[in-house]
Formats: sequence, C-alpha cells, structure tokens
Amino acid sequence: MPYTPELKKLIKRVEKTRPERVERKKKGEEFPALSLKEREDILKYHPDFKDEGRSEIKVGSSKGYKISNEIVDLLHAESRVSTELLDLSNPDYEADVLVIGGGGAGTSAALTARENGAKVILATKLRHGDANTMMAEGGIQAATKNTKDSPYYHYLDAMGGGHFTNDPDLVEELVNGAPLVIQWLEKLGAMFSKFDDGRLKTMHGGGTSRKRMHYAGDITGAEIMRTIRDEARSHTDDIKVLEFSPAVELIINKKGICSGAVLYNLETEEYIIVKAKATIMATGGSGRLHMQNFMTTNHYGATADGLIMAYRAGVSLKFLHTVQYHPTGAVFPEQSEGLLITEKFRGAGANIVNVEGKQFVYEREPRDVEASAIIRECIEAGKGIPLPNGKYGVWLDSPMIDIIKGEGTVRKEFPGKWILFKRYDIDITKDPMLVYPTLHYQNGGLEINSKCETSLPGLYAGGEVSGGVHGENRLMGNSLLDVTVFGRIAGEAAAGFAHNKYKDAKLTLEHVDKYHKELKREGVDTKGRVSPMLLPDYSNPDVRKRQLTTQYLGTMR
Repeated sequence: MPYTPELKKLIKRVEKTRPERVERKKKGEEFPALSLKEREDILKYHPDFKDEGRSEIKVGSSKGYKISNEIVDLLHAESRVSTELLDLSNPDYEADVLVIGGGGAGTSAALTARENGAKVILATKLRHGDANTMMAEGGIQAATKNTKDSPYYHYLDAMGGGHFTNDPDLVEELVNGAPLVIQWLEKLGAMFSKFDDGRLKTMHGGGTSRKRMHYAGDITGAEIMRTIRDEARSHTDDIKVLEFSPAVELIINKKGICSGAVLYNLETEEYIIVKAKATIMATGGSGRLHMQNFMTTNHYGATADGLIMAYRAGVSLKFLHTVQYHPTGAVFPEQSEGLLITEKFRGAGANIVNVEGKQFVYEREPRDVEASAIIRECIEAGKGIPLPNGKYGVWLDSPMIDIIKGEGTVRKEFPGKWILFKRYDIDITKDPMLVYPTLHYQNGGLEINSKCETSLPGLYAGGEVSGGVHGENRLMGNSLLDVTVFGRIAGEAAAGFAHNKYKDAKLTLEHVDKYHKELKREGVDTKGRVSPMLLPDYSNPDVRKRQLTTQYLGTMR
C-alpha cells in the first residue's frame, strides 16, 4: 500500500525542512544530545517504567522478582509433559553436547564444541537458522582498528549504554572477544562490507563513541547466519541437526547434572528423549509474547521457551525486568508493521522528525532513550503522524542519506529495505519512512558467569536467553556479537564438561514434579496454561471460542 494522499501532503513538511537539516549535518552540527538528567527524565515514557506491565513471580529461585506479565504467566503454568508417561531409560539419541536452539548462539556453540572434540546434537524449533540472528540487520561491533579505538572504549560504551548496571566480567569477555570473532567469521567466509583497498567499513551506532560497527549491507545477521550454518551443516559426522524439534523440558540425572532434554516433534507430535553429558541453552528471546501489546521485530519462534525450562530446573533470572523496544520499527504500511528499520539509517545521517517536519531528538541516543522520545512526541506532545489505522508514527528521513553521501547510497547500503518498500510503491530514496518503537530484544535472561555456566551443573547458556552482559539496555551491534562470543565460549566450556566432569546416573524429571507442587503450594491458578508456549497463536479469537475439542475423540481432535 503506497502513502495515502493525506500522508503525501504531510511529507511536504519534511521536504520543506530537509535542506536546512542537511546543511547542518554537512557542517557537523548535530541536534543537541540529552544530558544524563534529561535522559533519566524522558525514560518515564518507556514501557519498562509502567508498573501495570509487570507482576511478581510467586515460585522458584527468583520468587518475588517483578517482570513482564506475559513471562510470569508462562512461569505460572504447568509442563507440557506428564512426567509419569515418559520413559527416560531408553533415550532416542545420545551425544556429548546437546545444543537447544539453531540461531547464532546455538550454531556458534555447536561449531566450537565440535572443535573441542565433542559429538553434538543441535535441536531447533523450526528450520536451522530460523532465529532473530537471521533477522538482525545493522551490524556487529568490534574494536578492530588500532588507530582510534580499542576494547577499552567499547567496554565504556557498552557499560554506559546499559546504565552501568551490566555484569562487568561479561562485558570484558564481550569486548575482548569481539576482534577475534570478526577474524573467525571472515575465515569461515563471511563477507562484510569493505572499501576497495580491502579495509573493513565501519560506522557509528547509537551510544557509541567510535565507528566500530561492521556490517554486510543491511543484512548482516543473515550473512553471519549463512556463514556459520553452512559450516555446521558441512560437519555431518559430528553435528546432527534435528529440525522442527523444540525442547520442552530439561532432564536432570540423580547426581544433579543436566543430562539432556525432552524434545517434541512438531510434525509427528512425538516426544523424543536426548541424553547428553552437557547441554547448552540458546533459545533466544521472547518478542512473540508481545509485551504490553507492542508489535515486534522477532521471528515466529521467540516465545521464551529456554527461560521457562531452565527456571523450572532452578536457574535464576537476571535483568529480565527490562525489555528493549527498538526506536524504529516500520509502522506503515500495515503489512510490514513491526519490521526492524535498522539503526544504521540513523548512523548514516537520517533524522527523525515529527508531523511538523521538525527534528525533536538526537538520532543516536541509546535505544531506550530514543524510543522514549518518540513515544513522548506521539502521545504527550501530540506531534505524531496520524495513520489510516488510528495509530501514530514519526518520520525517518531516509532521503537525507543520498543527499549527504551521494546518490545511490541508500540502494547500495540498504538493499533489503529499498526492495521491500518498493513493493509497496514507496521509494525510500525519495520519501521518508514511518516508524514507531517495536519490541525487539530481551535485555535479561538466565544468570550465567563469564564461562556461560548456569547454577545447574552441566547446563550452559549463551545469547539472548542469558542476562547480564547488556545490563538494562543493549547497544546496537552488541547482540550479533553476544551470540557469537558467548556461543563460542559456551561450546568450548560444555565440551570440556562433557569430557572431564560429567558423571553418569539415572535420568529424571523430578524437578518438574517439584515445581508443580510449589505452584500448588503457593496457590497459583494454572488452569488452561501450559508452557513452554513453543508457537504463538494468531488465530481468530471468535473461531477459537468454537473450537471445543482439544484432545483426540475417536479419530479426530
């Protein structure tokens, strides 16, 4: 759907102010950044600061912790499996290391576990590579240039972006591992954008003090996922991939060691037992829970499964009270609603402007601050752009980029978005895009240390399912870095545990029964709720009301 005549009329206001804004940009004159006090004040508009969006967990190791209602509902639910029906004595598969999750963290972990001599099973909910990593666009941060940058500055930026709440040990691992990860990815065949002389191109992201974001056009995540997925699939003797097979419960043996998981085959509806000497949780985030009814950039399977399974097994949660809303999600046309519009557009010079065509915020504030400023402009200031569906957005003035950097830059640097909007008869080299904050990233998750160990022996975690490295707010380019750095650490550590520390014993699901008893003891009403969710339900509510049969009756459900 192209822009309506009403929106076309409003674009004229953007075009009227654009020459002056471009001129300022060319002179290096930026819209004033907010002071720390001003940032603190504006964050009250962020969804994380709404008390009605959170509730307390009533059971488990993080009892009393207030997090999103949608995740608490899943923690306050019963398991999908009846433990007495499962026979754990005869596993369907055995491996040194079981990796749960087929995205960037899981695949990096599988590769490194293999490099350290482990036989690996990688179980994934959908196809191998269907994950948020594949959908990441902007880039990956790493201090690879010796002249004006170093891991020291990267560390300070990451800590500042997280409001200095981050786990410093995890941040240290992240920034020191970054240059090595870029080297590793290039060696495997990843094609980052480069100058003609072979030097890697880098640019700024929000909250960064140096240009250290490496990218591959606007499909950086897809390029990284393509590279590591192809590598993993070339080692069929050592890495077995089980697709459409999400995990539904962890298995713990009688010696208290995590020893694999129960999988559910989405095609045959069978339960599968995988016994492993070490297990890596890499299930990603929870955007498809649509906290506070926000649209999301996340892939279809991002439903917090890993959080639920590990929490039932006794692993604590950390920083899960914060959720990242990316400032610029597409909000028009409706077919693309929620789609990520990479921060790289703002890094390349595009302003964010209101209905009057005026800039109201520095475009490279940290993401939580930027998102709050947009929400305030639309809701309190009343200067959002009204959309045909009754919602509001602001303009992201992408045509500025070609004017500043030369004609053809948008098509060359943002080919994915240019093609997408062209399908709707919108040329983003000529007209701005309409954006609004969209649910993007789970800042917190399972508590880990710098070796990716959880409190459960034999269970490791890496990537978005874990919490601590980003504190209360992640900077752009640190998520693709997180999945690769900590995925690799988890793979190496898990292989070491499998070879040197694992102790065999009878497999059990006693922790699931114990969790159910605690729910009952605390008076939690679980009626109608089971978890992990596995897949979101977007079916018509009116139709659902009339679907009364949930189990087999005769030969049909």
